[in-house]
Amino acid sequence: MKNRGFNILMVIIAVIIALIFIIPIFWMLATSFKTDQEAFTAGLKWLPEVFTGENYQYAMNGEGETPVLKWMSNSLFVGITGTLIVLVVDTLAAYGLARLDVPFKKLLIAIFIGSLTIPWVITFLPLYMEFNKMGLLDTYAVLILPYSANAFGVFLLYQYFRGFPKELEEAAYLDGANKWQVFTKVVLPAARPVIWTLAIFTFMGIYNDFLWPLVTTSSPEMRTITTGIAIMQQGSFVSSPAKLMALTSIATIPAVLLFILGQRSFIKGVTQSGIK
Repeated sequence: MKNRGFNILMVIIAVIIALIFIIPIFWMLATSFKTDQEAFTAGLKWLPEVFTGENYQYAMNGEGETPVLKWMSNSLFVGITGTLIVLVVDTLAAYGLARLDVPFKKLLIAIFIGSLTIPWVITFLPLYMEFNKMGLLDTYAVLILPYSANAFGVFLLYQYFRGFPKELEEAAYLDGANKWQVFTKVVLPAARPVIWTLAIFTFMGIYNDFLWPLVTTSSPEMRTITTGIAIMQQGSFVSSPAKLMALTSIATIPAVLLFILGQRSFIKGVTQSGIK
């Protein structure tokens, strides 16, 4: 009876937490199908009296200085490119630290773990000044390179590679495989769930980032979707909440689709890597 009561309590808490996240999303979607006048005057009415898709048409057509497709393509390009670079760099670094005789291995691991405690805002100004001196502001390089590797990904994969059975690697060596073949044909296929987890974390982090693209880009063609929404909130959409919600709903689609496609691998990756 005690266990049953505890389980019921946990379910109730989980439902409450889920509602806290779902209600704003539902409100955003419902408002995006209202007219601007109804969005202002409907009060606490959740559902629109008359559904309209004009807000989405207005946003997607680029009217009112809203090049949504360009912003979306910028965010997707930066997110996908940055994620691929992170996966390549972090898998190689983590496997090297876990399996190879790297000089000063313990020191390097300590540096990686210690860097996780450094807030992003501390490195913000030095990074900006560095890219400014190189003349890379308002380019794709300034949007991608800061995300090209991260200590969290190395630590996550390092935890998995440490627990990977050495017997499988030794069997591959006995069959004549070299280190690169063992890494690409034995270790990486088995680490797919963990790699998917890192890919989801990385892509969502890059795609949803706001402050860095806002500061380092100035031309409308280089804006990402997050900065574009913020600009329209203070500009053309300041008195158009329904259109703003439509634009925000469009922006959430890639991240939601990625998480839906990779949620099984995400759960497996979290459990297999030893990160609770």
